[in-house]
Amino acid sequence: MKLTRRSFGIAAVTAVALAATGCSGAESGDDANGTTNVRFGYIGDYNGASLLAVAEQEGIWKKHGLKVETPVFTNGPLQIQALGAGDLDFGYIGPGAMWLPASGKAKVVAINTLGNADRVIAQPGITSVEALRGKKVGVPEGTSGDMILTLALKQAGMTKQDVEVVPMDPSTIVSAFVSKKIDAAGFWYPATATIKQQVPNLVELAKNTDFADTVSFPTAFVAGNDVVDKDRGKAEKVIAALRDAIEFRSQNPDKTIEYTAKMLKIDVAKVQADAANSQVLSLAELDQKTTDGTIGKWLTGMNDYFVQAGKLTSPVDPGTYYTGDLFTAASK
Repeated sequence: MKLTRRSFGIAAVTAVALAATGCSGAESGDDANGTTNVRFGYIGDYNGASLLAVAEQEGIWKKHGLKVETPVFTNGPLQIQALGAGDLDFGYIGPGAMWLPASGKAKVVAINTLGNADRVIAQPGITSVEALRGKKVGVPEGTSGDMILTLALKQAGMTKQDVEVVPMDPSTIVSAFVSKKIDAAGFWYPATATIKQQVPNLVELAKNTDFADTVSFPTAFVAGNDVVDKDRGKAEKVIAALRDAIEFRSQNPDKTIEYTAKMLKIDVAKVQADAANSQVLSLAELDQKTTDGTIGKWLTGMNDYFVQAGKLTSPVDPGTYYTGDLFTAASK
């Protein structure tokens, strides 16, 4: 489970202040030419941006009669807030923010990737999770960084009460870790790579694959409840476009990395390194895993974690917030 997500480097993380206050630009709805205007949030990394980059560069938005504005955010919870306020129509979240749609705040309209970008990192010399007892640990609350920290502590027989948790936004974690104001962090790539450039001997104490036997970490695209409930035509158009982009990405990984680098205005090599932390799923795989209940099991496992972590008060049926029927119907 991954929670909300990340940006490439400090500049990308701090350049998204508009996310907290809403988005300007094209208004939602159809224009005089019948084109549907959409506001689609994302996070500035491979998971968050690759499908949007493909849709733009390959003309997929236009093919489906969409004109899409894409404001960038630092994490998933901010996008869920914007969806609720009507400032966004669609957005992207990591697994750590999945408790928000499970709480009824949004709908998951498409599963994106399975991630392996989350880490618990520590200053040089700290060699175990147990050694974090009593130390300052920075974490963006409600994100995949929060999740990986909670899972790592539990595996070590500890809880957050055993460490000094310091809530921070992603950009602050970068500067605080580099300046040694915190001893550790629940964080993610590619921002962790930015820290490594200045603290090359940092220690990675935990990663997603350490919990692969019990937890999957899907990233996803979400829509505002009103979009799904009251503007079904818009939702269907966007889902159809995402399906085309998913198919292209799985068949053209190198071109997708090139497009994503262009969208994010960073080196191809950086996007390539970030993409290595994600498991891309083909359209056929996503359709099958939707219909055979696999995705439901992933989300149920995450819900169980969120109940244990205090994010949800009781288990939730994924069918209440994952619109798998809409996703698969778009293939017809």
